Amino acid sequence: MSILDQIRQRASSSQQHIVLPEGEDPRTVAAASAAARHRLARITILGSEDKIRTAAQQTGSDLGGVEVIDHTRANDFDKMVSLLYEARRAKGMTLDEARNALRDPLYYGDLMVRSGRADGSVAGATNTTSHTVRAALHCIGVRSGFKLVSSFFVMALRDQTVGHNGAMIFADCGVVIEPSAAELAEIAIASADSCRALLSAEPRVAMLSFSTKGSARHRLIDKVVEATRTVKARAPQIEIDGELQADAALLPVIAESKAPGSRVAGRANVLIFPDLQSGNIAYKLTERLAGAAAIGPILQGLDRPANDLSRGCKAEDIIDAIAITAVQAQARKATS
Repeated sequence: MSILDQIRQRASSSQQHIVLPEGEDPRTVAAASAAARHRLARITILGSEDKIRTAAQQTGSDLGGVEVIDHTRANDFDKMVSLLYEARRAKGMTLDEARNALRDPLYYGDLMVRSGRADGSVAGATNTTSHTVRAALHCIGVRSGFKLVSSFFVMALRDQTVGHNGAMIFADCGVVIEPSAAELAEIAIASADSCRALLSAEPRVAMLSFSTKGSARHRLIDKVVEATRTVKARAPQIEIDGELQADAALLPVIAESKAPGSRVAGRANVLIFPDLQSGNIAYKLTERLAGAAAIGPILQGLDRPANDLSRGCKAEDIIDAIAITAVQAQARKATS
């Protein structure tokens, strides 16, 4: 069973309520229909009911079991305006600005998540990543004790001997461009939680660099070493080591010579890259040269789950994102 099949199975075992704000998009409508049919989640889609029904006809989608809300006419629209205003007034938002923002379905959907009316949101099929992430930050906010939102990919490799049965977490490959040592530590802690949630495995986190255990000296290496120390202080339960080169993190025979005695080296299932350049390049190379499936980017660090899609996504990609978001919601409830 593939990692995606496992995630879908877990999603359907305890249905969560996922809101899809871009309900007028035909791909979103088709995905909502399929997710409801396969019982991956309880689905709400937002938008003009007439446009949603037209999209359903165009795609041959049955919306039985899918809740449709025209958020601009919703009975609780004014309540949601007040909720956003109270959340953002300290940042200078006025009541009129909150009302205008709520006309955007992303804001309404993410406020459904904030208020507990939904367990997670999926958007980005028709909106940019920056807008999707901004709405989630404004409406849901970051986790307690965290300062930033980051992202990760689940990499499903053909070689089942690496990672967790061939599955690994790569972070951050999509959001934080040049993290500081403190931010890199947050990415590592969030990624460890994501490993538990989506891979059902105890994380073994490798903090990657171009040096292993002092084999080279440079300020870029110092950042990785400092981030590793910070994680050990903030979350001593996490198995983490660094700095490690990629071969030392993945291959036992290399680990024995480069990092003897390490509990992570040669066994890592979470790879933390020192910056977005290296992470983005690595996941694309792994996908294209090793034939791995790259699932993501998946957001982490938010107080409640919200995920971003590529604007070039297919309905199948939205269905996968729904299942992933549902499993993240399950994990949040299990630890809260």
